Amino acid sequence: MSAPRTEGLSVVVVGGGTAGHIEPALAVGEAVMDLDPTARVTAVGTPRGLETELVPRRGFPLELVDPVPMPRRVGGDLVRLPVRLIRAVRGARDVLRRTGADVVVGFGGYACVPVYLAAAATRGRVPIVVHEANARAGIANRLGARFAVATLAAVSDSGLDARVVGNPVKRSVATLDRAGLRAEARAFFGLDPSAPTVLVVGGSQGARSLNAAMAGVAEEFSRAGVGVLHAVGPKNVADAPRVPGGGTAYVAVPYLDRMDLAYAAADLILCRSGAITVAEVSAVGLPAVFVPLPHGNGEQALNARDLVAGGAAMLVDDAELTPGFLRSEVLPLALDPDRLHTMSAAAVRGGSRDAAEVVARIALDAAGKARS
Repeated sequence: MSAPRTEGLSVVVVGGGTAGHIEPALAVGEAVMDLDPTARVTAVGTPRGLETELVPRRGFPLELVDPVPMPRRVGGDLVRLPVRLIRAVRGARDVLRRTGADVVVGFGGYACVPVYLAAAATRGRVPIVVHEANARAGIANRLGARFAVATLAAVSDSGLDARVVGNPVKRSVATLDRAGLRAEARAFFGLDPSAPTVLVVGGSQGARSLNAAMAGVAEEFSRAGVGVLHAVGPKNVADAPRVPGGGTAYVAVPYLDRMDLAYAAADLILCRSGAITVAEVSAVGLPAVFVPLPHGNGEQALNARDLVAGGAAMLVDDAELTPGFLRSEVLPLALDPDRLHTMSAAAVRGGSRDAAEVVARIALDAAGKARS
């Protein structure tokens, strides 16, 4: 009989490819360490995703497994799938063995499939906790839910039989005091300290339609006394909107490293409605105008539906985002503090600042039971 393990619980968080899978995993990793400083948190991803940049930056060790995308049509990729999957599962099993995993917490994406299968096939099984961030569960989490001891979701009707807990957001966002940080944030970006301010974010690379629409009204916003902080994307700086001197500042930046300060500086955000953006906006109580991506399966519109229904946000189709819409709808909203206050309160009601802690407690409980 082997001696009982005495080292801290080993929590493996899995989510690779996009920030939508990675950020909730890292937020839960932070919460695990806050709840149990003796725990060990390891992130697992693939060599192809943003995790190779994001995970080391947040201070967590990163293990890599082979990605296993599921082919959408019959062809060579489908024929090669069994061999790829077997190889990836073997690699994932090695990761679980090296880390001494007591629990796997998966957030979807290509890295999850082999890790879920490896955890389920391990002698005695490593317990699995699944969290679905999007309004429609992907293939990986549908698979993981079959083996999970707990299945969680950010929103209702995700396609999983899941407990709704909200979407985990990083500590700097979950604890953000927008009002208390506003003066510092506006000084940091060179914004007017007292003007109503709109934050425009199209993602890490910017968004062409948001940039084009704002270019048509930038001067009008400035003349009306509305400040703008606009993340245009690194490739779009040369074409960023510019306004003549004498008006309220319009600050265009390539990207935003300090989203906490950007949220604190803003009274209103114009943005896409990816799952993480929706979660962060609601967590900090920031009124929003969401512009879902025009392609895909309609998931981004679904992500925003609860906040829109609750009065915290507006929704506009990408094709309808024109200078005319910004002039007639967004500019008056930015200048209406009473309406913004009402929307902010609705956003707070619809948010889940403690989602990371809730998921972390469930994971630690599962790990403790597996260890005992």
